[in-house]
Amino acid sequence: MPSVHRLTKSLVDALEPGSKTKLTYDGELAGFGVRVTPAGAKSWIVEYRAGGGGRTAPKRRMTLGSVKTITADQARRTAKDILARARLGEDPAAELAEDRRAATVADLSERFLDHVRATKKPRTGDLYEIYFRKHVLPALGPKRARDVTPRDVDRLHKRIGQTAPITANRVIMLLSGFFRWAGKGAQGEVPRDFAPTADIERFREAPRERYLTPDEFARLGDAIRQAETVGVAYEVDEARPTAKHARKPENRLRHIDPHAAGAIRLLLFTGARLREILHLRWDEVDFSRGVLWLADSKTGRKPIVLNAPALAVLSSLQKLRIGHYVIAGAFAGRDDEKPRTDLKKPWALVSERAGLSGVRIHDLRHSFASVGAGEHLGLPVIGKLLGHRNPETTQRYAHLADDPLRRASERIAAGIAARLGEPVAQSADVIPLNPERQTKG
Repeated sequence: MPSVHRLTKSLVDALEPGSKTKLTYDGELAGFGVRVTPAGAKSWIVEYRAGGGGRTAPKRRMTLGSVKTITADQARRTAKDILARARLGEDPAAELAEDRRAATVADLSERFLDHVRATKKPRTGDLYEIYFRKHVLPALGPKRARDVTPRDVDRLHKRIGQTAPITANRVIMLLSGFFRWAGKGAQGEVPRDFAPTADIERFREAPRERYLTPDEFARLGDAIRQAETVGVAYEVDEARPTAKHARKPENRLRHIDPHAAGAIRLLLFTGARLREILHLRWDEVDFSRGVLWLADSKTGRKPIVLNAPALAVLSSLQKLRIGHYVIAGAFAGRDDEKPRTDLKKPWALVSERAGLSGVRIHDLRHSFASVGAGEHLGLPVIGKLLGHRNPETTQRYAHLADDPLRRASERIAAGIAARLGEPVAQSADVIPLNPERQTKG
């Protein structure tokens, strides 16, 4: 039978261990006591009956901490609080156990990535994994998901935004989906309305569209032809110790393989996305109808209309066919059953040679659309060619298709210039003023 005493520091210090764990209860606060193990470890405890009490209610025992780190008065106050909560129908021990079982952000991230890979495209899963590994887990990984606060998320957002504001915004979008998923019935790791990302103010994102000018198109064409034939010369720092092992100046040339050159041309001639070309299979090429039948693009199943230049490129690549993919890897024969991963090095070479500073390979898609807008083909047609599901996506090119407004402005300004006696630039369809009306004006 456990003994009952007024628990003081001197009494607890005097307790000796026995062959079994001993419990000594406080004489003033029922349920509060100290436990002594056979090894001599002493801990404060509190016992209560869950659900407001009653003989049939389950009995709980909670450890409050070691007597070495918590004083008797501190332990007594904590015990009073727990006993008061128990009388009100709460179950503090069960709540503590549930909290300890609560999944951390790191625990849930693996399950979430499995969900993403099962429901979205592989590239999305790969990107999310990078975001978790580089940004989310170092900052939030050990925290229980339900304990993540808006302040935690805001600090993470600002830290990433110091060097990569667009990535910072994308990480917030990822976390928003992550917590929404974690709150669904199947998971239930956080409350359904749990949204620590809701009020995070995103960094401003400037439009990144870049369109090639006629002169830049010409320089790019020259650079591609040079890189795939004679090669592009590169320089060597003669002051470096290894310079003596470098090739002779006349042999310092870099080339791109014909598949890389073909891929860049197809991006230019079709306005397709990079992955749509790099993952293009020969069984998706319909020469007879002049169409690429993409089984799975960013917007789902999608046809891409082929024009004469694009068909010519595909015909030349067909003669070099290696494996199932139209664009073979940079090292043919290594693994011909996998698509090429990127065009970073070939694009860096030709864009540098063409003097296209700051031009991304995705800007070739924008340039395709800009040429179409300049030719007055209409935004609906351009949107169809690009595979836009939402017409609003094509509106970014609207300012390039304002030819009627431009012609009207040209005519008005030409008329004013004529009245002023200024020279009239014949860059538009200018209507000369009637001479008689000029004298009367």
